[in-house]
Amino acid sequence: MKAFLLTILATLLSLVAFACPVCEKQQPKVLQGISHGAGPQSDWDYVLVWATVMIVVLCLFFSIKWLLQPGEKSKDHIKRTVLDF
Repeated sequence: MKAFLLTILATLLSLVAFACPVCEKQQPKVLQGISHGAGPQSDWDYVLVWATVMIVVLCLFFSIKWLLQPGEKSKDHIKRTVLDF
């Protein structure tokens, strides 16, 4: 567990090295040192990114939830044709 946390910490600290000085000047204060290219063009860029993040997190949550506990207990469910084969 300790090695995992140190790896994550080292990865996050190394992100600063990924942005070049020219790109760093174009980014807002929050993104400096993290990303390349032109910064966000408007506030709508942040809204779109956070909406996408929320959709991905919800999809991941429900995918894991239904993978671990599918909830189908019916004897005539279509999965039984494969499992009983």
